[in-house]
Amino acid sequence: MPQPPSAASRDEPVIRQRGDACPGALRLHAADDGFLARVRLPGGLLTGPQAAALALAADRFGDGHLELTSRGNVQLRGLADGCGAGLAELLDGAGLLPAPSHERVRNIVATPLSGLEGTDRPDALAWGMEFDRLLCASPWAAALSGRFLFAFDDGRGDVASLGPDITVLGRPEGRALVRLGRAADAVELAGPDAPRAALSAARYFLDAAAEAGTQAWRVSELPVEHALRAVEFVRRLDAAGIAAGAVGAVDWPYAPAPRPPVAGDRDRDRATLCVLPPLGRVDSAPWRVLAQVAQEGGGELRVTPWRSVILPSVNGDAPARIEDAGLVVAPDSPWETVTACTGRPGCAKSLADVRADARAVVDRARGPLPVHWSGCERRCGHPRGTAWVDLVATGTGYRITAPGRPVRHDVRPPELAAALADARTDPDVVKK
Repeated sequence: MPQPPSAASRDEPVIRQRGDACPGALRLHAADDGFLARVRLPGGLLTGPQAAALALAADRFGDGHLELTSRGNVQLRGLADGCGAGLAELLDGAGLLPAPSHERVRNIVATPLSGLEGTDRPDALAWGMEFDRLLCASPWAAALSGRFLFAFDDGRGDVASLGPDITVLGRPEGRALVRLGRAADAVELAGPDAPRAALSAARYFLDAAAEAGTQAWRVSELPVEHALRAVEFVRRLDAAGIAAGAVGAVDWPYAPAPRPPVAGDRDRDRATLCVLPPLGRVDSAPWRVLAQVAQEGGGELRVTPWRSVILPSVNGDAPARIEDAGLVVAPDSPWETVTACTGRPGCAKSLADVRADARAVVDRARGPLPVHWSGCERRCGHPRGTAWVDLVATGTGYRITAPGRPVRHDVRPPELAAALADARTDPDVVKK
């Protein structure tokens, strides 16, 4: 399956000739359907009023929809030219722009269920929020790319599997590991020091990138001779007053994404609910239902990197209200693990309306493997950390690539449902 190469596997380093043009809430991107804004949500965390403000922004300035991204952020599309100042004012009033100079570098994911299940795992979301505060208070951090990703994992291995640049993984007895890029080894330290250590890792990357002179945006893009090393990282932590030690190869855990309906019980009257908007796209009206349910419960919601929403505390009638709004809360929905890029008409590079094609076959193309529909070879938003079926539009059909199966070329609509259902069947499951 298509995966980014590690630094050690490249013959030539990535050398960039331009700056990072990744969109943000203040730097809008011109798309075929209007301008696009990407609002970063560190840890995916939103309050009810903040969620309501995003719905207002979608209606006032955009096309009335919100898109959830593979990093737990929210995108607004169809924005009119000249709306930037009004949009920024609305977002700032909702507390969604705490550091305008840093808004594109607040790429922070955290275990969505962290702190909700009564386990002895650390609160990874609390780590992420403290790190966000430190990041925004560090002027030099604004030099990071809008693609650089930090992950705070409570030890189960869900967000650690997303290919972060800096990973913090919770360990027993209040300890934590920090991994640099995709290195096999890591650095161990006390859990309370994890946010400061992650910030030090970001500074280490920027220093290495400046020395390399290749304008690397991510850890994996550094030339081999400038790769980040655990021993040097320990030295830097020691200079910052953080006790740490390098550890050898680590057996990194893996956990799948949360699935509907109930992700974890709180008590008899309230539960934690996982909500799935099909293809990660939701109208402003059902989004307001989520905001209202959140307000009636614990006051917050969490957008996940798997384009779902966790409501930490809901009452008994919330699932029915949410389902009536057109969102998925039932188990075994055909929309589980089905994702897609924007496709036509929003993206000029797309060769197909992938969302419409996915909707046309979703009920007839079920299977255990995730599937991602891409309108072009860029495969924007594809799954990470797991095996997946890769559909790429070719202009005359779709190319289907699946684990353990021969590639199928130019599969056309009449055969698409059957071909996809076959591709989504794990060969190992068939053998059993």
